[in-house]
Amino acid sequence: MGRTGGTIVAILAGAAVGAVAGILLAPDQGSKTRKRLGRGIKSGSDEIAHKFDDLKSQVKSMMSDKKEDLESTINSYVKKAGSKTENVIEVLEKKLAELKKEAQSINSK
Repeated sequence: MGRTGGTIVAILAGAAVGAVAGILLAPDQGSKTRKRLGRGIKSGSDEIAHKFDDLKSQVKSMMSDKKEDLESTINSYVKKAGSKTENVIEVLEKKLAELKKEAQSINSK
């Protein structure tokens, strides 16, 4: 994103320098120079709009990728938690069975 921002600044600076140079060095009449400047500004603004659209699509793509990564990570943790839950249930069931046996042996005495 920093590279695109630098590109936009460079385009704007180039357009400004070009406009000043064009005015100072223009051999044409003022009306022709103004038309040329207008076309240059239009061209620069079109290029800036294009760069902005590219930047928007890059940001959307990055956000989409990050969202998918987050969803994948969450799903992984849920799966791990699910398997841990099964292990805990098994241990608790074994402990419950042991306690029932102990209770039966105490009751039978």
